[in-house]
Amino acid sequence: MQAKVGDRLVVESHSDSQHRRAAEVVEVRGHDGAPPYLVRWADGHESLAFPGPDAHVVPAGS
Repeated sequence: MQAKVGDRLVVESHSDSQHRRAAEVVEVRGHDGAPPYLVRWADGHESLAFPGPDAHVVPAGS
């Protein structure tokens, strides 16, 4: 997985009771676009993300 600042990290839900979550990548801390990523969620909260197999990156502008 590779991301750039401005891309979106999307985490898919495993159940019908939870929604898919998306966050903006604000910093890439891994080498050559690799995780971990500092992300900003829709509520403004920032966290360090180590994406699992349920996540994917959507390029900025897509």
